[in-house]
Amino acid sequence: MIDRKYIPINMKEPYNRNLFLKDLIAAITLFVMLVPQGMAYAMLAGLPPVMGLYASTLPPVIYALFASSRHLSVGPTAITSLLVFSGISAVGQPGTPEYVTLVILLALLVGIFQFLFGVFKLGFIVRFISPSVLSGYTSAAAIIIALSQLKNLLGIEVGNYFQVHLLLNDAVKGMMDLHWITFFIGIGSIIFLVGMKKLNPRIPAALLLILFSIVVVYRFRLDQLGVNIVGMVPSGFPSLVFPTLTLGAVQQIILPALTIALLGFMESIAIGKSIADKEKYKINPNRELKALGLANMFGSFFQILPINGSFSRSAVNHQSGGATQMVSIFTGGFILLTLLLFTSYFYYLPTSVLAAIIIVAVYKLIDLKQLKNLIKVKRVDGWSWFVTFLVTLFIGIQWGILIGAIFSFFLLLSRMFRPNIIEVGYLEKEKVFRDVKRFPQARTQDDVIILRVDSSIHFANIYYLEEKLMDIIRLKPNAKLVIIDFSGVNDMDASAFTVLEELHDRLKQENNLDIYIVGMKGPVRDTANKAGWNKRYEKKIGFFTIEQLLEHKKIDLTSVNEEGLPFIYMI
Repeated sequence: MIDRKYIPINMKEPYNRNLFLKDLIAAITLFVMLVPQGMAYAMLAGLPPVMGLYASTLPPVIYALFASSRHLSVGPTAITSLLVFSGISAVGQPGTPEYVTLVILLALLVGIFQFLFGVFKLGFIVRFISPSVLSGYTSAAAIIIALSQLKNLLGIEVGNYFQVHLLLNDAVKGMMDLHWITFFIGIGSIIFLVGMKKLNPRIPAALLLILFSIVVVYRFRLDQLGVNIVGMVPSGFPSLVFPTLTLGAVQQIILPALTIALLGFMESIAIGKSIADKEKYKINPNRELKALGLANMFGSFFQILPINGSFSRSAVNHQSGGATQMVSIFTGGFILLTLLLFTSYFYYLPTSVLAAIIIVAVYKLIDLKQLKNLIKVKRVDGWSWFVTFLVTLFIGIQWGILIGAIFSFFLLLSRMFRPNIIEVGYLEKEKVFRDVKRFPQARTQDDVIILRVDSSIHFANIYYLEEKLMDIIRLKPNAKLVIIDFSGVNDMDASAFTVLEELHDRLKQENNLDIYIVGMKGPVRDTANKAGWNKRYEKKIGFFTIEQLLEHKKIDLTSVNEEGLPFIYMI
């Protein structure tokens, strides 16, 4: 039995030998994934590959000590690396010491933002970005990531663009200078990775590919034939550095930092929650924010790029039997051993292999099936996905998520401004009121209009309600009674009461038409009483149901007369 006094965070039972073995096996599995991915994603961010290994040592350990998720695997990820490159390359030249310094400062700012969001319990902010926007964004970003690696995959010149048409234009022009050895290595690597995944997903194909390619390049000295290699990788634990904190630098990268902080958390919480639901435990969003924040903040002192949760590695952790956060601690230890003992072996690693690893890792993020499903279920959500996708592809990845979120928000506002209004009639057999468009047999009558409001009423939508009612009255000039069913109204502001008062008085004076409100809920009734309605309109707001009011008015919708049946509308 392992020492019982040590219980991993978020574990209620003692940490025993069985849990230790499960976590160790899962950690070894993650280790063979994280080494190639960490180096590849650092290269994607325009950084030395070793920084991807630095980001895979201390940050996962710090996260494990403070997190509520037992299975989330944190470290470098493709989307975050692309955001780092797009945000920092605008103010610094990739490959320069100044660029590396800005990335380290970026990690610190990301950590500060995330930690403060957690402290002030602002985890709810990410709810304002809809899943359809996030899916469209990641799908487009995956395409940009893949195209941005063509220069390393094929040995051609491609500019540092983040727009798909510019990348494709450079790629087509660069095909004339295709480096054939690099081309065969890159394409062969993709075929190998995809084939091994289909053959047996448990085989560490990426690690085997790295080892094999290093041997081939060294044996045949392909680096002397123009194949780009990683070169010298520093060994040992990263030295302690303090990010250069200046007002000018902070102003330059504060927006990328905020974007990465929010999107990184969104991705992490989505992954962690999906696995936690399967394992029947809860995760705390604000605690996750603080854990990620501390991991990025303290990691920045050891030369890391920003990190967050990885979908693929977290899924592998779960599938491999990982049970506690100790998996992250073990994995960080294995990466540290690699830094201490094995970095010299990466010298002859071809960059085309790392490009292939990136491309194979991100292609599954392209989720066109999600678009098809959204259009089928709710077309407006499909539009959010599509707009975000196009903006991200052709304008830029940072603009994509912003414009997509704004577009989605305006769609939400448009639904709030236009509450659902339907005409209903009475179904005698079922004894309920239903939409006459869906149930044409529902009975109606010319001199009664009934409305149901299925939304809170406020200054932004009260005039739409007024316009809709006036349209109905024009179609039903014989109407003498309007009944508004408030059973679906949970809230109502003061301005809406004022508009309804004016409408009531005007219709009474001009059309001799009475308005009754039924089914008013307690909170709405409290506001109505404060507005004085309990005195001015006591008899017109006291009925609980439509049926009760109709009975009081001696209106029988179950009988048919020669004049016809009443028309009934519900909102």
